[in-house]
Amino acid sequence: MPLKDLDVTFDPAPIPADIASFLREADRRIEEFQRYCRVPGFIPCDFGLAYRFLRALAAAELTRGKLFCEWGSGFGVVACLASQLDFDAVGIEIEAELVLEAERLADAFGLPVEFMQGSYLPKDCELSAQLGQGSSWLKTDECDAGAEFGLEPNDFDVIFAYPWPEDEDATAKLFERHAARGAVFASYHGGDDFRLKRKVKK
Repeated sequence: MPLKDLDVTFDPAPIPADIASFLREADRRIEEFQRYCRVPGFIPCDFGLAYRFLRALAAAELTRGKLFCEWGSGFGVVACLASQLDFDAVGIEIEAELVLEAERLADAFGLPVEFMQGSYLPKDCELSAQLGQGSSWLKTDECDAGAEFGLEPNDFDVIFAYPWPEDEDATAKLFERHAARGAVFASYHGGDDFRLKRKVKK
């Protein structure tokens, strides 16, 4: 198999005060945003657990480098958390309203995270039977955001995604097809279910 499962042990240490403050503000902004604007498909993950997961990943030194991309970054909270753990983080999001909110959040905390509006699918990607059916949020009719900034999936050391259940296989196959050998795919699947895989073959 091209992808190998990896395990990390969550550190039981409390979330640092500065991170807790950031998460409270992120939650406040998301709650306020959702009172007046509904973006189809935008469901935040458990950001506290995401921080613990990313902290464990960083501590385990499982990545070949520090370039991190969040596919479908929403409010950009996970990309911002990665930045606070010394990753060089970017986020790709198809909804312009969410990109704007993510930029505002990062700017409020002085975080050097770049957000790109568009699709995270490479321009040469075709959603076919090989990627699976029912991939309702994987769009090919939007600009390839990464290419616009001179970045491709195979440039990243870590890619994070929170796919809809019907998109899980397709998202993993996209990573398998386009990521570089040695790159890590981190994904959230609801509850406390975080998964980690490394691409071990071309």
